[in-house]
Amino acid sequence: MALRKKFLKSKPLCKVSFDLAENRLPEDAKTVELLGSFSNWEPIPMRKVKGAYTRTLDLETGSEYQFRYRFDGELWENDEAADSYIPNGISGDNSVVRL
Repeated sequence: MALRKKFLKSKPLCKVSFDLAENRLPEDAKTVELLGSFSNWEPIPMRKVKGAYTRTLDLETGSEYQFRYRFDGELWENDEAADSYIPNGISGDNSVVRL
């Protein structure tokens, strides 16, 4: 798991890449989704590229966003490279990315 951030000089945006190595997935996982406050917790499918699942989003700088990964629509996982974690009041913590 990894987060890559590329801050844009011309706009108050940051390109954030959420990367998840295929060997970090639960065995037999068929779908990988990214959900977070940046999408009102609506699922965003992740793309499989060279042995990893990835998704890059343009997010506003000066903000922080909570997120988690979901496998097969039911198993939730945090990102071990998150900037921090916040209790979600349901089942553990949410990962946080700060820009």
